[in-house]
Amino acid sequence: MLATSLTAAVLGVDAHLVRVEADTASGFPKFTMLGLPDSSIKESEGRIRAALRNCGYEFKWDRRITVSMAPASLRKMGSSYDLATAVGLLAADGALEPGRLSDVLLVGELALDGAVRPVPGVLPMMLMARRQGLKAAVVPAANAVEAAIVDGLEVHAVRSLPEAVSVAGSAARPPAPTRPVPRSAPGAIPDIADVRGQAVARRALEIAAAGGHNLVFVGPPGAGKTMLARRLPGILPPLTLEEAVETTAIYSAWGARLEGLLGERPFRSPHHTTSDAALVGGGAIPRPGEVSLAHNGVLFLDELPEFRRNVLEALRQPLEERTVTIARARGTLRLPARFQLVAAMNPCPCGMLGHGACGCTPTSVRTYRGRISGPLLDRMDLQVDVAPVTYEEMTGPPGEDSAAVAARVEAARSRQADRLARTGVPTNAELPPRALRQVASSDSEGEALLRRAMERLGVSARGHDRVLRVARTLADLGGSDRVEARHVAEALQFRRVGPVPG
Repeated sequence: MLATSLTAAVLGVDAHLVRVEADTASGFPKFTMLGLPDSSIKESEGRIRAALRNCGYEFKWDRRITVSMAPASLRKMGSSYDLATAVGLLAADGALEPGRLSDVLLVGELALDGAVRPVPGVLPMMLMARRQGLKAAVVPAANAVEAAIVDGLEVHAVRSLPEAVSVAGSAARPPAPTRPVPRSAPGAIPDIADVRGQAVARRALEIAAAGGHNLVFVGPPGAGKTMLARRLPGILPPLTLEEAVETTAIYSAWGARLEGLLGERPFRSPHHTTSDAALVGGGAIPRPGEVSLAHNGVLFLDELPEFRRNVLEALRQPLEERTVTIARARGTLRLPARFQLVAAMNPCPCGMLGHGACGCTPTSVRTYRGRISGPLLDRMDLQVDVAPVTYEEMTGPPGEDSAAVAARVEAARSRQADRLARTGVPTNAELPPRALRQVASSDSEGEALLRRAMERLGVSARGHDRVLRVARTLADLGGSDRVEARHVAEALQFRRVGPVPG
């Protein structure tokens, strides 16, 4: 007898529908699994045998049993197929009506006693089930909060195999309990009022938040570069519901234990010893990297020159395309990577160039800065020199708090949204060249400034466009409909860091 149950495979951050076909026939006793299963799925036979026996099901194993997972071209990994396989086998054995499994997704790992254990990637699976038009989903109780994020789908949380069989095989399933969409409790985001002095760096941070720009802080140790970077999420606009679901789905596929929708923008700060696969994603089993985990948030790279050259160069594609493409023998995987890059670095190996007794030679300084390629540095819209804080600034009154700065950022983002609605991009930082000319053209004085910058300061064509994008953001912050010369002049101030001696 043949029965088909439905489950899902997570590849990258997306889920794909998998049909588990279970067939029992007379013949030499043999259990066969087809459809590119990995070792963990092949091991599921032992888990399913024990679970069925310990739950009291009299399933006959002394016959030919074939389980096929379609599509066969899709690699299946993990233990989330256990529940669908066990229920499908019971349906093939006549324990429940096979036709009742046609509109329900079954997800979960089985323990030997029949308990249903949690699995990663439940949120992408639920989103896929809704897209496929399925009516219900049976998930582990430990994944219930995560699954409840998706509306329009009856989610039944179960703790054991018999409970799952009862729900899936019922002619009239009991209504799923309604659960409010939970949001994880936000963490304590540090306030920008903690930063003393640093007026220029604070201004750059506000511009970055308003326009979605990448920035790099260059300054001596202890100047507050890391402190500034960690305060960027506190002045960014809150996540929209769509962004929250999208970001939470990435963390679900990554394997994070979730307590609901993410309540704040991600802030990722990988160590400088990280590999390129860990940063942009990949591996033998492709997983989201730090750039995808920072999607809709901030990626902070401290001690930028200490990262390996190949790791930094791997950032160039996601910075331009806002996605990561991972090519493997069986296909190409695309992962989302819309993040703001914030970097921090010392001006020289000892860190004291221009701010004290620096013993570095011009050659060593050039070598140190040369670890960062020109094309990568050119993609940093804002390049900011951070000076040490003076005693007067340390003991003086605090500056504006995050709420005040965030209000201006929100107003600037609102102006952008109205203007960029037809371009398909959310911020000035992502404006394509053609749209940039239409919405960020400057007056004659501003154009003259840009011309001189390209001729005398060596600003590249890419740098020219990035100056215009920053100038457009400055105009938005100032409530101006047109980019003026003063906006261009301020934007140009953030294109160069301190010179190399000698």
